Amino acid sequence: MATKEASGAAVPGGFDRPVERVVGKAAAGKLERAFGIATLGDLVWHLPRRYAKRGELTELASLVPGEHVTVVAKVATVETRDLSRDARGRPRTLTSITITDGTSALELAFFNQAWRKDALHQGVTALFSGTVGVYKGTRQLAHPDVELFDEDEGIDAEEWANQPVPIYPATATLATTKIQALVAQGLDALGEVPDPVPTQVRAANALMPLAEALRMAHQPKIEQDAYRARHTLAWQEAFLLQTYLLATRDWFDTLPSQPRHPGALLERFDAGLPWRLTDDQAAAGEAIAADLASGTAMHRLVQGEVGSGKTVVATRAMLTVAESGGQAALLAPTEVLAVQHLRSITRSLGPDLAAELQPTLLTGQMPAAERKRAMLRIAAGQARIVVGTHALLSEKTSFAELALVVIDEQHRFGVAQREALRSKGLHPHTLVLTATPIPRTIAMTAFGDLDVSTIRSLPAGRSPIQSFVVDRAAHPGVFHRVWQRMHEEIEAGRQAFVVCPAISPGKLEGIDVHATGAAGDDAGADASADAVQAAPVDDVTTTLEQLRRSPVGAHRIAPLHGGMSTDDKDRTMRAFRDGEIDALVATTVIEVGVDVPNATMMVVLSADRFGVSQLHQLRGRVGRGEHAGLCMLVTSADELSDARERLDAVAGTLDGFALAEVDLEQRGEGDVLGHVQSGGRSGLRVLRVSRDGTIIEAARDAARAVLDGDPKLERHSALRHAIDGRLDPDARAALVTA
Repeated sequence: MATKEASGAAVPGGFDRPVERVVGKAAAGKLERAFGIATLGDLVWHLPRRYAKRGELTELASLVPGEHVTVVAKVATVETRDLSRDARGRPRTLTSITITDGTSALELAFFNQAWRKDALHQGVTALFSGTVGVYKGTRQLAHPDVELFDEDEGIDAEEWANQPVPIYPATATLATTKIQALVAQGLDALGEVPDPVPTQVRAANALMPLAEALRMAHQPKIEQDAYRARHTLAWQEAFLLQTYLLATRDWFDTLPSQPRHPGALLERFDAGLPWRLTDDQAAAGEAIAADLASGTAMHRLVQGEVGSGKTVVATRAMLTVAESGGQAALLAPTEVLAVQHLRSITRSLGPDLAAELQPTLLTGQMPAAERKRAMLRIAAGQARIVVGTHALLSEKTSFAELALVVIDEQHRFGVAQREALRSKGLHPHTLVLTATPIPRTIAMTAFGDLDVSTIRSLPAGRSPIQSFVVDRAAHPGVFHRVWQRMHEEIEAGRQAFVVCPAISPGKLEGIDVHATGAAGDDAGADASADAVQAAPVDDVTTTLEQLRRSPVGAHRIAPLHGGMSTDDKDRTMRAFRDGEIDALVATTVIEVGVDVPNATMMVVLSADRFGVSQLHQLRGRVGRGEHAGLCMLVTSADELSDARERLDAVAGTLDGFALAEVDLEQRGEGDVLGHVQSGGRSGLRVLRVSRDGTIIEAARDAARAVLDGDPKLERHSALRHAIDGRLDPDARAALVTA
């Protein structure tokens, strides 16, 4: 039986063998604890992070204390000295070795290993692995693992110096040299590996067989070997993923769904709109209308800038299915957003349409009696528009005729959650919304089973937003001026937001900053967190106290955060929207969906703690009315740090699509894809969507050709088995023949 291996695919053959049978129980236990490696497939797909060369020394100045590193360096000095005897009277020694890259140095400390001086004499070049520590102000490795570079007989000196040395993701208990030996055992035990990429596809794209690519990735003779192996393995990942996505899309196209056509409800709604739809909104609406009328289930993603009018597009789709008695359910990630959506939709419908369609809210925080009444209206079909949070997924929630599922902020939900809502209807149409623009390569990689509509233009009446980075440490006077500026804005009759990463000291909420410091073994790579991580984090509680002593303190200020009760959050948002509160000091609960046209200024404190897309979303809460918006990004991050680069990028453009590319480049697809990886959709090992767009496109074309010629993959058994583990059970049944 096939199982999922580390690249995310199910592969027959030797990949599913328990790794313990190959490397032994002790080593298998370490691999499982450190990396979750359980099978032989997991082991051989634990690929090198990078490659070093024996003749190319590592830049030691880049090493950061606390990180596990592997470096190539030359021994400069060796000294062994006697220490006092231990408690049993045995002699103790300390062997101190200085290694260098020719410019910087690093100390090695070996206790009671005087024999080290014989092998590690001056001039020897070797591989050293360990955790960087600091002793008396000097960086050092204590008891590092060492691999001497013994030149093989018969190998040219230059060839030996340039032969790549694989450096693996490693830990203090499993050094890269040990992993290298274990992987070699795994490769020797692997046996025959069925290749899921068809022979003709490999030939057309100059790819190696899978088994050869894996061995070459781990044991390259020259640098070109490693490059060719990576190209083949990335191509295979792209091909398997695209085959899965396209097979899923083909399956959706076979699902019968009752055709839904627009009628009087939509005509009345459009007639009541105070503005004309933008061209992008109209185009998205036409595509959705065609999908709804097609007789098969729609599966469409609508992406658009903050404030571009996606909710209006979704509401028009809801009215189309309601025309024939169908229900629409909008799933929102937070209660604040769900409430905002309900109010926005109800307001846009007007009193007459709202009375007919009975828009209904359902959240887990509602009082029991109110929630029960809402569930009864939904089950009876009286509520033809339903807005809710995860409560919509409950087994107790049922619909009379669920015809359309709308998922807002799709990255907040996993595949299983989305499918749980879809299962409450008979092949309902699905409309996915995101205010986080998605780079094209991400769209192809993560959403290749959806049709995509894009709304770039903003509705008339949106005001421009100016954004500035305020260096709190370098320019404290400018920072104090920020509060005076907010005071002036409120005095002029407008409102403001202050955003903090934390609710109270030490209690972070909703942070989407670039996570670093993963288990890694890569000297000089992104293993170290931004230096700013050591800086204090602004919080709502402390900031409220400080603001009351600032010019803003003369106005009405209130907190808003996830730790408040539902009623308190609702009352606060309603009071702010009604102008009874001048400034909100909030966490990221106001990130999406909050629409207060009178809010014109936002100050984001500890802005370096947020990701690019999150900052762009937050900024979209201001400038939604007739007055221009102002966003101040306050930070203490170093000017040369990655965090500061993020902030400068956000301040430099309002183009969310450009910022999405910056976000992808800085964070990689692992973070950008978010929960999309749930359900086996991604789990990428080698493929990098930020740099492999050409591979993804070619793989998609090849997958389309294979599926067109063999829709059930009856003639491609290895490929069928490889993607079997990724497929939705119903899609799998449609694809794989008995």
